[in-house]
Amino acid sequence: MAGSNEMTINLVVLGRTQSGKSAAGNSLLGSSDFRNYCSPRSVTTCCSLGCSCCILGIIRRNGSELALRVVFDTPGYPHSSLSEEQVRDTASSALAHHFGEEGLHLALLVLRADLPLCPDESYHTIQFIQELLGPTWNDFTAVLLTHADKAEEAGFSEEAYLHSASSTLLSLLSSVQHKYIFLGNQKSIIKEERATVLRKLLNLIKQNNYQMLPHKHNKA
Repeated sequence: MAGSNEMTINLVVLGRTQSGKSAAGNSLLGSSDFRNYCSPRSVTTCCSLGCSCCILGIIRRNGSELALRVVFDTPGYPHSSLSEEQVRDTASSALAHHFGEEGLHLALLVLRADLPLCPDESYHTIQFIQELLGPTWNDFTAVLLTHADKAEEAGFSEEAYLHSASSTLLSLLSSVQHKYIFLGNQKSIIKEERATVLRKLLNLIKQNNYQMLPHKHNKA
């Protein structure tokens, strides 16, 4: 539990295999808690918790510093050795175990900015999250676009990227009230970049009035 001068932020990281979920979790925490390496098969096979980290000097609420105490990594889907049902059941059980009493501030849906989002993939992604988080999933979900450095190398600013984005991606962003963050995929993200990403993340949670999604409602 958080201390008297600390507010807990609970996050879960969701997305396809090799989308950059584990790398994103490590970037947010400033750690190497989650396994992240090139592999011909899915790397994450079970849900895992990241160590807590205090977020000083970014946002204060009621005089309390915010702490990103839990970043929660999940197996990707499709998975090289787990069925979609197994991935969903694994994530659901872990959410109940770790966030059952407190609830979830935000689910980060990780997509690669350097790869197109196809209609079938978007449909199955939304269906998966709806079944995991329930009918109010879109109120508690934001899109995290990883590998944004590759899009920048190709000459796309964030504005230009979104202007050129497919209708499938734009529709998905619209469904989550345009909550999105761009994140590079560098091995080590510098302190200033990490602070910028965390500030955007926490502002999304603030815009949602710090509401939390109880796990008992996470049923479609």
